[in-house]
Amino acid sequence: MKKLPVGMSTLANIIEGGFTYVDKTEHVLNLLSSSKYYFLSRPRRFGKSLMVNTLAEVFSGNETLFRGLHIHPHWDWSVKYPVINISFGAGVLRNKTDLDQHIEEALQLCSEQLGIESLSSSSNKGRFAELIRKSKTQYGHGAVVLIDEYDKPILDNITEPEMAAEMRNGLRNFYSVIKDNDEYVRFAFLTGVSKFSKVSVFSGLNNLEDITLDAKYSTICGYTQSELESVFADYMEGVDREEMKSWYNGYQWLGEGVYNPFDVLLFFSKQKTYRPYWFETGTPSFLISLLKSGNYHIPDFENMEVSSTQLSDFDIDHIRLETLLFQTGYLTIKHEETLFEETIFLLNYPNREVRSTFNQVILDRYLTNQPSERLPVLRALLKNDFDALHQHFKALFSGIANDNYRKNPIAEYEGYYASVMYAYLCSLGIDAIAEDTSNKGRIDLSLRFKLANGQKQVYIFEFKVIDGETGDGSAMKQLHDKDYAAKYDDGEIHIFLIGIEFSKAQRNIVGFDWQAYNN
Repeated sequence: MKKLPVGMSTLANIIEGGFTYVDKTEHVLNLLSSSKYYFLSRPRRFGKSLMVNTLAEVFSGNETLFRGLHIHPHWDWSVKYPVINISFGAGVLRNKTDLDQHIEEALQLCSEQLGIESLSSSSNKGRFAELIRKSKTQYGHGAVVLIDEYDKPILDNITEPEMAAEMRNGLRNFYSVIKDNDEYVRFAFLTGVSKFSKVSVFSGLNNLEDITLDAKYSTICGYTQSELESVFADYMEGVDREEMKSWYNGYQWLGEGVYNPFDVLLFFSKQKTYRPYWFETGTPSFLISLLKSGNYHIPDFENMEVSSTQLSDFDIDHIRLETLLFQTGYLTIKHEETLFEETIFLLNYPNREVRSTFNQVILDRYLTNQPSERLPVLRALLKNDFDALHQHFKALFSGIANDNYRKNPIAEYEGYYASVMYAYLCSLGIDAIAEDTSNKGRIDLSLRFKLANGQKQVYIFEFKVIDGETGDGSAMKQLHDKDYAAKYDDGEIHIFLIGIEFSKAQRNIVGFDWQAYNN
């Protein structure tokens, strides 16, 4: 059984160290034989750096690393290209001085690795152009330019627009060198989390081919189901395939869905224990800041429609939440359709890991500003203890500080109460469906789960916000009038109706009714 390359992004270390490697060199060969300038966006810890390193090894002619891999018989290993490999992935650059110093050091390292004499230009832009030109002259072949995490200096400062703009302008000036020196460049490949608009960062490099949503390259990063079954066959013994898929698969870029590779490797290395490994490596603080700047109905994240234009790019002067959620991996494409001449994408959470943990963060840091109890609620669900559920739900709203209602704009809207309930129930890791469609209308929330004995259950929630200070039964009445439960009535599932009324004045639950459904 081969070792697991947890946290490794250097091909030589993986191959020579006897670690498991998922062969992605067929994609590499397609890139090299199709075009010249590429851009790829993928979420963090998705294998972008390993792909960049693989390209560097191919162009460097390190043939021994690729024996037995797809590309080996199809590439001329006798040709060695000069590779200029620059990464912005390490550390945090907080100002233009840091950025300039990082670029200067990266260029100096590249020139030393290539055996290029000291660069004489006074600016980083000039040194970069000089390095590209001298590389071709010395090696007799065009330079290969690889830029990893091209956008990180901007994203690290995204909550400070002025500094982010300064970083953007500095990088735009730097990247323009690539196109200006086209005759000296053999290949260029840039990766990042976000795709900023061409007029903002790539105005001087507008000939990049964006393969982010190209179906041919949808699996260039991440593991497919077949790759998981074959490459990790020894580790898959005893694994519930559907359970693992629901936890870590589901990322889609208009092609076959893939698993998050970081999750897969940690899952196997941690005795096949399900945990939100990827989510725990980075808290989306900037997303929470962006949420607080607007009025967002959290259940809408389940089925968010965006156009292809909106999804493709953004700039720091106009950041769209849905675009950022997609590019950072918290939402993914679930459906594509064309309306007249406009391509529309339906976004949703990729899997259980992201859905539950992201909603937990939203609940604790955006909706309530407090940690919420979850284990008692899970126990109450397993016992169908509705009195306990009632008390826990009331405690949730009672614990929301008045200051949070005052400072959080969404608290002024009726959707706030439904958003809190939705985020809370989703954070439990249970299958919750917001705006669940039936032939009688839309169910506010459906909760589906199994008991320990395998019995399937469905809780159907209706939420009402009323002006009075006592419940009026309107929520339960709608559940009966619309007969929402009929959708799930197959004679096998235990169905419970739960009507909840919230008082604007008390800012809490004032009506809580439940009934076992019996058609």
